Amino acid sequence: MSPTRRLPLLRGLARLACWLGLILSCAHAQTTDPAIDPRKALVYRIATNDSLRIGVFQEPDLDIIGRVDMKGTINLPLLGPIRIVGLTIPEAQGTIEAAYRDGRYLRNPQVTITVEVYAPREVSIQGQIKSPGRYVLPIEQTMTVLELVTKANGFTDTAKGTAVSVTRIHPDGRKEVFTVDVESLIKGKDRAKAADNSLNLLPGDIVYVPERLI
Repeated sequence: MSPTRRLPLLRGLARLACWLGLILSCAHAQTTDPAIDPRKALVYRIATNDSLRIGVFQEPDLDIIGRVDMKGTINLPLLGPIRIVGLTIPEAQGTIEAAYRDGRYLRNPQVTITVEVYAPREVSIQGQIKSPGRYVLPIEQTMTVLELVTKANGFTDTAKGTAVSVTRIHPDGRKEVFTVDVESLIKGKDRAKAADNSLNLLPGDIVYVPERLI
């Protein structure tokens, strides 16, 4: 190859190498974004008042955009109300596919669900806390009781931080109460339980900080 032909080729290869380097550096930046903590990634579960787009492959008449009602159901063509609250997206897709199959409406349904509008996801914290009130949970990440206490500017001077309660009402109406020793977590005491820091808050949770006896 003559020198005059080789020069444009070398320039082209140099430009290609530059583009490849740029692409790789962008990909590395995305995977190392400090704002995204994979340890706190949340498996999203469908909540009341979520607006969902539900599609059935090759069945356009069955495609809808609907809202999950207060009973935790969504009204679907042919099927009527189907309860999907509290399910992950794959679980909800499987539930609807099974309903179409079991009802003998479709032989091999393939359902796709996307969240059009997320419902407000809030928890409340009351009692001996400096900034009581309602706080929005992040959609894509978890929040622990300790993180909520920190967000609410910490305990008052009379708080009993060793007995913070979390009241949770499940979709079936069952009530569950957890007691978390947040004070030991803050101070890094040996008696701090790993379970206390692994309890992730769910929408509707009520956190209460009692007053200690003086």
